[in-house]
Amino acid sequence: MRYLRESMITVAITVLLGHAYPSRAASPGTDEPAKDAGSIPAFSGMGKPLPGWAYGKLREDYWKYKSEQPLFVIDASNVDKYADRLTPGQIAMLKQVAGYTMPVYPTHRECGRPDFVEQNTKEGAGKASIASDGWSLENAVLPSVPFPAPVSGIQAMWNFLMRYQGVGVEWPTGYTVVSPRPGSDAPIITRWNQLLYFPWAEKGQHSPQDAKGLYNGAYYLYSDPAALAGQGTMQRYYFNKDADTYYYFTGQRRVRRLPSYAYDAPLIGYENQYPADISFIFYGNPDRFDWKLVGKKEIYVPYNGFAIQNFTAKLTDATGPKFVQPSMRRYELHRVWEIEGTVKAGVRHSTPKKTLYLDEDSWIAAVGDDFDGQGKIWKVKENYITPEWDLGACGSAASIYNDLTSGRYVFDETVVGTGKDLKFFPPGSDDSRLNDSFFTGENLGAISDR
Repeated sequence: MRYLRESMITVAITVLLGHAYPSRAASPGTDEPAKDAGSIPAFSGMGKPLPGWAYGKLREDYWKYKSEQPLFVIDASNVDKYADRLTPGQIAMLKQVAGYTMPVYPTHRECGRPDFVEQNTKEGAGKASIASDGWSLENAVLPSVPFPAPVSGIQAMWNFLMRYQGVGVEWPTGYTVVSPRPGSDAPIITRWNQLLYFPWAEKGQHSPQDAKGLYNGAYYLYSDPAALAGQGTMQRYYFNKDADTYYYFTGQRRVRRLPSYAYDAPLIGYENQYPADISFIFYGNPDRFDWKLVGKKEIYVPYNGFAIQNFTAKLTDATGPKFVQPSMRRYELHRVWEIEGTVKAGVRHSTPKKTLYLDEDSWIAAVGDDFDGQGKIWKVKENYITPEWDLGACGSAASIYNDLTSGRYVFDETVVGTGKDLKFFPPGSDDSRLNDSFFTGENLGAISDR
């Protein structure tokens, strides 16, 4: 059995790194045959911009496929024709939200990873494990894909949580928009600065035990509206224990530790439309759910979202009354890993069942469906997977969370209308904030206005 397991891992790594396909570049995914010949091409290597691009310039202008037009548009009239390549949530959106459409474009597989991440994936194959608690990550060689051939849902979840994003990513300024409640025309619009830190992503080989077990540090500071301006959070998520959250309250001029500002706790300022763990489709520890690996399938997912990363566009160009405008949304046919999370016995969560669809190349959660206590689809979530050339990998250009119950949506993590692009920090970056001491409650108090 041990020999068989090792042989299976070897085969998976061979496919993952492209050695079984000498005619193409090394692939982070696989090349299983698509249902329609040529509909999902072979991986062609990490995407590169046209000559002349540098950080600060609009990425969409330097993408070689920028002039493409949709192959077709899915709407309520033809949704049944494409239903086998849609998630239940996407089908519900198309049938229930008047005017909602999904423009489908040619597929381009350009989400790669840096060579040192690929090498760690190869050398670490078979070493990573899930701890006896059933959810913690142990023994992984990072940065890498810890489980290139996942056999369980929790393994696939850690591939998503460990997706390579550099050692940090910053929104110099970003927006979150909550569409108006029914009968109102006033959306909630917050503006903020956010910095994420991933200590395990530096070059070399690191383990989940390094950096005090920290896998994600997050700093978030509101700048608008006036009622929230100056308030901020500092969070620390760990590989094997509950998160620490610190919040600076301007009225009190002090930092307080928040013991339950995670999971489905509603974030401050969003009228209960934004639970903490909805960010990026799923955010935080995966310990409250039992995760089942359903398998692989081909679906239309948000991809190459250069339009929705257009920081020179107006925010109103993107935000319609019921959904983010289709001119900002691009869908392509890609293979995904489908995983299903069911809340554990004895644990409470407002969404007792979740389904996530993880892109086979980037391991980013492309689409997610949340279900309510009656088993009905409640929220339909999307990440706009986009090649970030300065990162050497793909990231999420923005996220959208559609609430089928309230009829509202959240447009999140977007730089549209801000005038500033996302900034990724590769290994070796000299930004003094990218260290453990910055992401503490003490430092939040020190850097906050008093």
